[in-house]
Amino acid sequence: PTLAEALAAPSDDELVHVARFSEAAEAFEVLFRGVEACPSTWTSIQVACTRAAIAEGTAMRTVQTSGATCRGALRAKKASMARSKDAKYTERTVVMAGNGTTQHSDHHQATRLNAKIAKNLLDSIDCFIFDCDGVIWRGDSVIEGVPQTLDMLRGLGKKMFFVTNNSTKSRKGYLKKFTDLGLDVSAEEIFSSSFAAAAYFESLQFRKKVYVIGEVGIEEELDLVGVKHLGGPADAEKKVTLAPGQKMEHDHDVGAVVVGFDRNINYYKIQYATLCIRENPGCLFVATNTDEVTHLTDAQEWAGNGSMVGAISGSTGQEPTVVGKPAPFMLKYICDKYNLRRDQICMVGDRLNTDILFGLDGGLQTLLVLSGVTTFEKLESPSNHIQPHYYANKIADMLEVQKAMA
Repeated sequence: PTLAEALAAPSDDELVHVARFSEAAEAFEVLFRGVEACPSTWTSIQVACTRAAIAEGTAMRTVQTSGATCRGALRAKKASMARSKDAKYTERTVVMAGNGTTQHSDHHQATRLNAKIAKNLLDSIDCFIFDCDGVIWRGDSVIEGVPQTLDMLRGLGKKMFFVTNNSTKSRKGYLKKFTDLGLDVSAEEIFSSSFAAAAYFESLQFRKKVYVIGEVGIEEELDLVGVKHLGGPADAEKKVTLAPGQKMEHDHDVGAVVVGFDRNINYYKIQYATLCIRENPGCLFVATNTDEVTHLTDAQEWAGNGSMVGAISGSTGQEPTVVGKPAPFMLKYICDKYNLRRDQICMVGDRLNTDILFGLDGGLQTLLVLSGVTTFEKLESPSNHIQPHYYANKIADMLEVQKAMA
């Protein structure tokens, strides 16, 4: 197929063909600039080019540089559309490069959930995807009404999945947290960004080593798919000592750096990751998420993984491939694995720019809960261009259906 045909009707096979045919750096530039015409193809193109680059030895630095070029073009397009006085609304504007994530912004107002609306939602939805932090729990405390709500949904025969951007635990680790909090959830219903990172490498048939900035969750998931790794908690106490002419050595067999939330991030890890990305030909830069804040405790918000990804992006000049929300990787994985129809799924979350955007981009119904980072004032702010279909104080508001039926 031609580039135009591949962009008009993208599929992995077509994009791999285009990527392999386009070995020259200039052709990669053309391929990525073509995303401006169809932003939703970004992830397929990036995965296809990554596979082709690994197979044929093309330097991934070219791909990452092309991504930055495309990002600038798309932002310019967004600004131009926003300035247009004739435009009544903007249907699709890019808010995040590297994963084809787009913002659906037709300026509709979110509808507050009540008993009638909740019943209509439950009648039309077969599957609920829940974020965890700020939706199911805050820190180590279950949010009021969550156990009863989950029990009600199970009683109605609804499928449920729990998708979290927090990479500090593996799925096994999160299962223990659910169990400790008294919530009856199976391991197959849990999808963490640590799992997504491992699944991403598995999809690339990755055979090199991965340097990990992150905690044990990423390492446990990489072990399950047979990907070799170094760094992580083992480098928590390492320090950099400087002397005239001194340099840090690094493993030249590292083919990717993955950055997840790391409470023990230090300068050693930042420098090691920087050397791998800048000096190892074709080294990938993967982020589990770019969340600004997280809920380590229920007392306040804490700096999120975005601060750690930002450090590596700043030192390398590269943009990461993001595998957590709002990137579409996990949603595609879940829908393909369980044969789900997207129009019968509702995404429930507390973050506009990750959870709700994840749902909107994926063609899902969306429910914002105000039990986490997003306030009603932020939802209603003129500067907010991400509107969910519905909003509620907490997921327990769905229990109003039972009261209405009583």
